Amino acid sequence: MAVIAVTGKGGTGKTIISALLVKYFASNRKVLAVDADPDSNLPEAVGVNNFRTLGEIREVFQQSRNEMGTISKEQWFEGKIYGEAVNECDDFDLIVMGKPEGEGCYCFVNNLLRGVMRKLLKNYDTVIIDCEAGLEQFSRKTIEKADYIVIVTDTSRKSLSTATRIKNLVEELNFGFKKVFLIGNKVNYNGEAEYIRKFAEDEGMVFLGNLPYSDLISELDFKGEPVTGIIDDYKLGVKIREIFGKIGGENDN
Repeated sequence: MAVIAVTGKGGTGKTIISALLVKYFASNRKVLAVDADPDSNLPEAVGVNNFRTLGEIREVFQQSRNEMGTISKEQWFEGKIYGEAVNECDDFDLIVMGKPEGEGCYCFVNNLLRGVMRKLLKNYDTVIIDCEAGLEQFSRKTIEKADYIVIVTDTSRKSLSTATRIKNLVEELNFGFKKVFLIGNKVNYNGEAEYIRKFAEDEGMVFLGNLPYSDLISELDFKGEPVTGIIDDYKLGVKIREIFGKIGGENDN
């Protein structure tokens, strides 16, 4: 079993990369997709319309906690998690963190997600986590385990700076990861491509490759349609498979 955490600055395309990774590995592995971003965009990207979030389950608990009788809090959540929080899709399973209603604290759903992953990770070959943008989830240790960190960047200075900070933070927190990868996204010409390759080398990251800006991906994203079908596109699909094939996805001790 291997855990792949996909992260990066907001707007770089990390959710699209996460969705494509789910599609890629689900073709021959038992995959769990985890949307750990409160904005919950991964279901749309992988074409899942009906799903239950941990945030929604938390709200049900808040409303019914005085009517639980002899059932413990742990038993109640375990039943809900296995019965409702694991969304069984055609080729993979999906867990969506979501967020509490109103102005509630995110601590509870973050802790709930952490507990769910502790229980469920061992049941899958490959786990793809679409992390919240930036560094917060690593700082809070919502994500406790990741074998591979995949940082997505575009060519902007801010996203590259975020990539460096994420890499430094996961090293500082001693995640026990095997590799930190970098993917350049929306890269349009050779000068940009070489710059990102050199950046990865200088920062001690494993450079996976660059994906070009795609009008098709932009259109699908704008329409709220799944992006996973583009992996079957001849030209772009070949490039995507070439990049993802370098990651692994099973334990390679």
